[in-house]
Amino acid sequence: MKTALILFSALSFLGYGLGCFFSSYFQQEFRRYQLSAQCKLVGILQCSASFGLVAGFREPRLGQAAAAGLALMMLVALGVRLRIRDSLLQMLPALGYLGLNAYLYFAGF
Repeated sequence: MKTALILFSALSFLGYGLGCFFSSYFQQEFRRYQLSAQCKLVGILQCSASFGLVAGFREPRLGQAAAAGLALMMLVALGVRLRIRDSLLQMLPALGYLGLNAYLYFAGF
């Protein structure tokens, strides 16, 4: 089950990270967040962490570090969404991924 959760998180963040480069929707969202200058940086960090999660199958500490980084990123994302007054429904994905990656960090690889 944990393997499926790791792969789910890795694929999700790889998709989101790539979206920061290739999707006008994601770029528009970063403008809405008032963080358009950070869009590509976030994309790089999310793609890197995605690979780190997968690398955790061989090097567990690397996977845990990637999960911790993603959990921290989602905590910041929740702060941004609170700042721009998003609804709870709009915050649910960030909250879910925060919980998932915090679990992966604390449960270990």
